[in-house]
Amino acid sequence: MKKLMRLIVRALLIACVCLGAPALAHVGSPDVFYEGDAGPYHLLITVRPPGMIPGVAQVEIRSTTAPMSAVQVVPVYLTAKDAGLPPTPDPMQPVPGDPQSFSGKVWLMASGSWEIRVQADGPQGKGELALPVPAFARRTLPMQRALGGLLFGLMLFLSFGVVAIAGAAAREGQLQPGESESAKNKRNGRIAVVVTALVVITLLALGNWWWNVAAADLATGMLYKSPPLTASLDKENGQLTLRMAENFWHERRKDSWSMRLVPDHGHVMHLFLLRTPGLEQFYHLHPELNADGSFTVSLPHISAGHYQVFADIVRESGFPETMVTEIDLPEVTGKVLTGDDSVASASAITASPASGAQVAQLPDGSRMVWERDGTQPAVGKLGWFRFRVEDSNGKPVNDLEPYMGMAGHAVFVRSDRSVFAHVHPAGSVPMAALALVQKDVKPTDMDMNHGMAHPATTPAEVSFPYGFPQPGDYRIFVQVKRSGQIETGVFDTRIAN
Repeated sequence: MKKLMRLIVRALLIACVCLGAPALAHVGSPDVFYEGDAGPYHLLITVRPPGMIPGVAQVEIRSTTAPMSAVQVVPVYLTAKDAGLPPTPDPMQPVPGDPQSFSGKVWLMASGSWEIRVQADGPQGKGELALPVPAFARRTLPMQRALGGLLFGLMLFLSFGVVAIAGAAAREGQLQPGESESAKNKRNGRIAVVVTALVVITLLALGNWWWNVAAADLATGMLYKSPPLTASLDKENGQLTLRMAENFWHERRKDSWSMRLVPDHGHVMHLFLLRTPGLEQFYHLHPELNADGSFTVSLPHISAGHYQVFADIVRESGFPETMVTEIDLPEVTGKVLTGDDSVASASAITASPASGAQVAQLPDGSRMVWERDGTQPAVGKLGWFRFRVEDSNGKPVNDLEPYMGMAGHAVFVRSDRSVFAHVHPAGSVPMAALALVQKDVKPTDMDMNHGMAHPATTPAEVSFPYGFPQPGDYRIFVQVKRSGQIETGVFDTRIAN
């Protein structure tokens, strides 16, 4: 009997633990980084969207020019057909010890595209800018340990209570006052305990199954997933075809969202191919959208190997998405690269924790230098990544030209490809979404140059604001354009906790 009771207790404990099994969270680079002008104030802005919607976004704002006396932030929902009026502005609080920095919180109540309007005021006057922020549920929040422990204890108490009551009722329910228990009564009590315990365990198991089904169903509609992407190669003509499907997360939002794709700095899709595991081959291509919704691109010369595929798109609402898939490619003879398409080759990724400048040799004999100030980038901290292009004699060049309307492009990718970020001099926001939100801001307050005339750079330099979301080994691809040719510098770094 004692062994049976121990088995029952163990089963109850296992059932209880199963009820609290955690869910996995989405991994990526969700924070938004932006650099722009609000009137006389040149601002560096970080927005950390909540992991769950509705939720609170953390906002950090720093002026690199004139000091500010007050900052307000207004979140405006863009995705719905009827966005409504802007809410009351949320005042940001000064950061102690840093008179040019403010921080605060804003509520984001629904998944989709948000416009964050920043209103700055100070001795130099007033200024305003707007930046797009995509918000979506990435994970389920765990239950607080104290509450979980309390509920676990209450469940044990109630479960054992039901078993004990059933056993006592079967054993003593028909005894007269003062009458002793017979062997039959005791046997009936033991049988009742076993039967009731089995019923309780069954109910807990069924409850656990129902809970998991309900949680999975809720997660399907609530937790964001990028559209599924498939890639196939026509070996005869070297043409790569990409097909994107819609998942339930997108299907349920069709009535209020525009799912139509819009060009982002000239292209509907930006496609990146990285050969794994060394990331030594990098391709930045721009497939064409076909009438049937598929994308096709004629590949350049590609070495055989296994490739990770990242495809960037932007919805008409300003909501950006990066779809991911993998493909094994044979050696492709391919076409000659033209237009905005580019390729880069390097050695396999290595970690370089040194804080000094790093140099990447470019195919035309020039070089790109990563200018570092002696501090190592840290997880979750906004950094300013500056790169200088020099000619073969080590002198800064003066012939950089816009590459798809910007000073350059940078791709930050973790060695295991769990983090991928396509960043511009204005930040991590897509230009199509930025144009959408800035239509409501006065032209004099807008950052119109997208990094082409950054006050802290020279004509030979390009810079990118970014913060690493997690530690690990990263590879950075920095792309600029000179005399009609796209040059790509490749840099490695290790980010510690």
